[in-house]
Amino acid sequence: MSNSSGPMEVVRSIDGAVDRLFEPLRGHPAADSAARAISVLGDHGYVWTGVAMWRGRRSGRARRDAVRALGVAGFSSLAVNTVIKRTVGRPRPDTTDLALSDTGVPIRRPTSSSFPSGHTLAAFCSAAVLSRPGHRGANASLYAMAALIGASRIHLRDHHASDVAGGMVIGTALGIVVRTLR
Repeated sequence: MSNSSGPMEVVRSIDGAVDRLFEPLRGHPAADSAARAISVLGDHGYVWTGVAMWRGRRSGRARRDAVRALGVAGFSSLAVNTVIKRTVGRPRPDTTDLALSDTGVPIRRPTSSSFPSGHTLAAFCSAAVLSRPGHRGANASLYAMAALIGASRIHLRDHHASDVAGGMVIGTALGIVVRTLR
């Protein structure tokens, strides 16, 4: 069996196919603006801080739980993401032909390696940690936001689709483990 049909070639093929699905949306101001805004909400956990603030708006146990959940999710996802990125060292997608409209929404261009998507890992970890039993609608909203953050990273070509998929799996698993330990 040749290397051209190995697992990494399959991953590259899937990454390319997903990237081509996003291509028709790139360059459209509304799509580019939405992707930039959603990506920025994922920066430094802004959206998850907002969720925790809403959950902790009343004093007492709810506030303590929200603050603890946010802190644990933030630190654990940062630590795991850093270790994996340094271990894998995957290059970021090529952006030389990337044509996004200038929407005025500034974004940080990443400088670390590509796998996994840190935004996505942190988003799914936070969604898992902040979700609560019996709150199906709210929990679905958390995971929907996490998925949008992952999609924004592909749209902006900050990550390959497999980086985002890895972030989803690792982040969700980490969040479930962290939630059971706190």
